[in-house]
Amino acid sequence: MQHFLNIIQSVSFRDLLDILIVACVFYRAFLMLRETRGEQLMKGIIIIFVFAKITGSDWVRFYTINWMLEGLLNLGAIALLIVFQPELRRALENLGRSNVLKQSWKDIHGEEISHTVDEIVRACTSLSRQKIGALIVFEQYTGLTEVIETGTVIDAKLSMELLINIFIPNTPLHDGALIVKGDKIRAAACFLPLTDNQNLPKELGTRHRAAIGITERSDAISLIVSEETGAISIAEKGNISRYLDEETFRNMLLDIYMKDDLVLLGSKWRRNNEDSKE
Repeated sequence: MQHFLNIIQSVSFRDLLDILIVACVFYRAFLMLRETRGEQLMKGIIIIFVFAKITGSDWVRFYTINWMLEGLLNLGAIALLIVFQPELRRALENLGRSNVLKQSWKDIHGEEISHTVDEIVRACTSLSRQKIGALIVFEQYTGLTEVIETGTVIDAKLSMELLINIFIPNTPLHDGALIVKGDKIRAAACFLPLTDNQNLPKELGTRHRAAIGITERSDAISLIVSEETGAISIAEKGNISRYLDEETFRNMLLDIYMKDDLVLLGSKWRRNNEDSKE
């Protein structure tokens, strides 16, 4: 007990701060790995580590197995960089999107947001009634230049008529994803990476899996209109909300365009709202 008390007394504020920082880092790493394939890989590494310690203990003495497991763990640092490449990339992107470094992706003023959302809602509800498939990706803080390069650059102001015309079947740009930033359509007919999630419902086709895949690799948000059912869905952070009614759909779009952490709009947003009220 005295030895334990001596250890407690020797702990300084700097030690506590050091422990807190390490705990926060491990917690954030756990949140990033949770419900991804990285979580299963990490469990496998932990199992190998435990078996290595057990086989090398004095009461087991499986020296050959222990030698193999120890050699496998020695290569772990290089293997981690290769195996966890998607998770490491996502972690660095999250760091770059922190409040200190981020800049707003929105180039439109507050009074234009409602109009832009109305245009998207009207276009998607029209496509839904006609059961015309559509996939729209909203670019946010993480740039999607690599995705845009796979399609056709448009760089046009968003409108209901343009959205509908792009997704009309048998037209040159209808197949693929539409990339939207603010009130601008950046590109159409873009190719997206498919999700690696094997637990998705079997009825979700390539369009839905691509929509989820881009949200796993960036902070983009995807909007999907099903060609089979006409159902409207929104995917974010690897999760998908399906069968949205028009009111819920509109509110979710407003949340996309009216986040609390705007940087560039700032006081201009508040001034515009105050002027409109007057």
